[in-house]
Amino acid sequence: MNSLGERLNYARKKNGYTQDSLATAIGVSRGVIYNLEKNKTEPQAIVINAICNILKVNKDWLVNGEGEMEDTRDVSQSAKVLAELYNIAKELSEDEQLYLLDTVKALKQRLKRNRD
Repeated sequence: MNSLGERLNYARKKNGYTQDSLATAIGVSRGVIYNLEKNKTEPQAIVINAICNILKVNKDWLVNGEGEMEDTRDVSQSAKVLAELYNIAKELSEDEQLYLLDTVKALKQRLKRNRD
């Protein structure tokens, strides 16, 4: 993969996005994604950052072909958050743990509704 367009196409498909769905996810037209994949336009930094966020890819890999494709920063941050949640939850009673789980599920639903 020698170009940004080829890398974008690969990462998009690997993550299960169509050009339309990726464009919708980052708030641009399908033409923006098409033109980037065909190397017809120079990418704007805000678009590249949004693509990297959605596809969870390393910006240096996408733009320059350097480093690993996967952006591992989010993975390690998620692991830290989950470890902290676990450490807190294990000190709670079973009833409190169930309450916490219900609260997290409700929050997840609320956040999903706000995104949609």
